[in-house]
Amino acid sequence: MSIDRPFTIAGVTFGSRLIVGTGKYPSLEVMQACHEASGAELVTVAVRRLDLSAPKERSLLAFIDPRRLRLLPNTAGCYTADDAVRTCHLAAELGLSTWVKLEVLGDEKTLFPDVEATVSAARRLVKEGFTVLPYTSDDVITARKLEDAGCAVVMPLAAPIGSGLGIRNPHALRLILETVKVPVIVDAGVGTASDAAIAMELGCDGLLLNTAIAGAKEPVRMARAMKLAVEAGRDAYLAGRIPMKAYGSASSPLTGLVHGA
Repeated sequence: MSIDRPFTIAGVTFGSRLIVGTGKYPSLEVMQACHEASGAELVTVAVRRLDLSAPKERSLLAFIDPRRLRLLPNTAGCYTADDAVRTCHLAAELGLSTWVKLEVLGDEKTLFPDVEATVSAARRLVKEGFTVLPYTSDDVITARKLEDAGCAVVMPLAAPIGSGLGIRNPHALRLILETVKVPVIVDAGVGTASDAAIAMELGCDGLLLNTAIAGAKEPVRMARAMKLAVEAGRDAYLAGRIPMKAYGSASSPLTGLVHGA
């Protein structure tokens, strides 16, 4: 049996290939239970949405176990490179992390990234010592530019953020996987476990999601389903699927059959 390579980002190896978020949950207790059920070891936190005035025992960070989960502050809600860079520096000053999920949005309706501003911000942040994990379009040229900028990974969308539409363009993801050498993590658009499995079956190194779990009717159960889907999809990728054929093919050998008189 083939041995899988470890899921490593910037020299840090993770046991889980699933990254989860902290927004939109019915309660902080449900969020915490979902984190546990997902098996994730890396969790995103929207810096601009942190309530720094909340009582310590009811703050978001009080429900994230730092012994098990590594924080990944993100720049959700930023629409310019300057704003995103400032948000990353704020995260560092708050002691959250110098690992950052970079989001620079270009449109309020679709929440698609502004790829030009994303590349610009990434270059600045890498030079300033940040480990950058950028949310981007499923465009191979932009992915290559982000890798050249020094990003630790590239994170192309599967579909618009929070849409639940699943993998809209698997061919684009395959091109990115063929082109860049850093890990490729699908970010945004996954709706259910089958979407997660498909992303992993394509050969993606990891998966980042939030709404699919937080917005499910039973978030904890969905978190567990996503954990299993990521594991199953990765195993299926390593195992190698059979070729697709236009016609049926007998599963039993045709040689040595007993024929009637």
